[in-house]
Amino acid sequence: MTDRLSYVSGIAAVPLLYKTIGLALDEAAERWGDREALVVGHQDVRWSWTELATRAEALAAGFLALGLEPGDRVGIWSPNRAEWVLTQFATACAGLVLVNINPAYRSAELEYALNKVGCRALVLADRFKSSGYVQILRDLAPEIDGAAPGKLHAARLPRLTHAIVIAEEEPAGFHRFADIAEHATDESRHRLSELKGELQPEDPINIQFTSGTTGSPKGATLSHHNILNNGYFVGEAQGFTEQDRLCIPVPLYHCFGMVMGVLNCVTHGATMVFPGEAFEPRSVLETVEQERCTSLYGVPTMFIAELDYSEFGKFDLSSLRTGVMAGSPCPVEVMKKVIERMHMEDVTIAYGMTETSPVSFQTHPDDPFEKKVGCVGRIHPHLEVKIVDAAGKVVPVGERGELCTRGYSVMCGYWDDPTRTAESVDDRGWMHTGDLATIDESGYCNIVGRLKDMIVRGGENIYPREIEEYFYRHEKIQDVAVFGVPDDRYGEAVAAWILLKEGASATEQEVLDFCKGQIAHYKIPAYIRFVDNFPMTVTGKIQKFVMREQMAGELRLQQPLTA
Repeated sequence: MTDRLSYVSGIAAVPLLYKTIGLALDEAAERWGDREALVVGHQDVRWSWTELATRAEALAAGFLALGLEPGDRVGIWSPNRAEWVLTQFATACAGLVLVNINPAYRSAELEYALNKVGCRALVLADRFKSSGYVQILRDLAPEIDGAAPGKLHAARLPRLTHAIVIAEEEPAGFHRFADIAEHATDESRHRLSELKGELQPEDPINIQFTSGTTGSPKGATLSHHNILNNGYFVGEAQGFTEQDRLCIPVPLYHCFGMVMGVLNCVTHGATMVFPGEAFEPRSVLETVEQERCTSLYGVPTMFIAELDYSEFGKFDLSSLRTGVMAGSPCPVEVMKKVIERMHMEDVTIAYGMTETSPVSFQTHPDDPFEKKVGCVGRIHPHLEVKIVDAAGKVVPVGERGELCTRGYSVMCGYWDDPTRTAESVDDRGWMHTGDLATIDESGYCNIVGRLKDMIVRGGENIYPREIEEYFYRHEKIQDVAVFGVPDDRYGEAVAAWILLKEGASATEQEVLDFCKGQIAHYKIPAYIRFVDNFPMTVTGKIQKFVMREQMAGELRLQQPLTA
């Protein structure tokens, strides 16, 4: 038994950046002005750092001219597009708080998100896949049809005044995104210049929703200081310079895309390359080859899909050297194939959570091979981590316990929710992650489980309680238990055991139809069972682990449902 405790702190050769995102963009334009900053092939966009900074500043001045003020919340509901990146930088320059809305969200989730943080403006795509975003917003706020742009007064969305659509033509009541910069005035441009000296690195600049165990999502609020530094150190671990070209197939609404991707690039002068609006293996492989990308991001399921693509061998991926695999546990065999077949000898694994901006641990290209593929690496610079037992005491090295993080990366808090903030961040500044982990003698971390029953499906964190709360709205459902089961493709799939009200009957399809269009597709159960009771403890608590074990055995011979 070792006497060493499971505590590590990140030694850094370089200090933390102390600047706003707007200043980082200005510096990128000054240092690397003519180099490519943003490449979005499906939109024929290829902008230099100078052009990106100029466009972002014009958009920021346009936002201010609309009457938006520093601290106002601006939602963005769109797949990966150039407008997303522009909005990210423009809101930061203007001191507006960008609210990331998952493109898979439907009406109930959108309504909750906009109202929870009081969004004054929403930037939205016209549509994405099967979701007609404009129509969903009009259904929530039918008043928009008779309103002038910027004059919305909707009963169900009382704080929202501006709807800004990314489209060639704007419907009644909407602004057109492409026209916002033209609203800028000498006064708004002057105000934008003043803000460069007023905005502070600690100012909140981003809200990202994480599903809550009590049924409603929480708005993790992050500052310039949080996310600019985290993006920078993720890039440092990969050895990034202005010579790198990063392929980003992960979604921008998540920290993986907007922090580890965009903010990594702006602090290193590297090129952001987006292969499509959403992930598709062929477009990723084509983009890496055509753009000579040096780094590639993805959750394990993305890398699996790329490796398994029928024409994988036809693509020249020799330009790749590094990247990040994160979002869910990284299978050792997949890591080996990525290194061997995709030329990503320096690929890294990263671990963290939205509330910590997100990365706390990351492997390094110089790590021994068994560590590069078998753990989540060592602590990031300027951060502290400890592993604690149920009593909150730090456990000896090698023993499992809850992972807690402290340092610059810890969120400002959950928006307008001091109670749940206090439940997660203690009075000494430690973020309690809910993850079970071990740290070895050399400081390498392994994630071994979760205190709570969160489901991780292909990089998406799904909290069963949120889905259960939705099911409770169904008139036939008496009780429900949602949990994760093993899945070869996504790591975990969603399963639901449903207890119907006495005398009621229902079908699996009826349940799927109840979900469709109301909750995100990845939250819809792949497996449904109608049961007469749940396994319980003697104190009356549902034993989800019993259900999980039983279902895991049954599902070896069964295909998942499709909504």
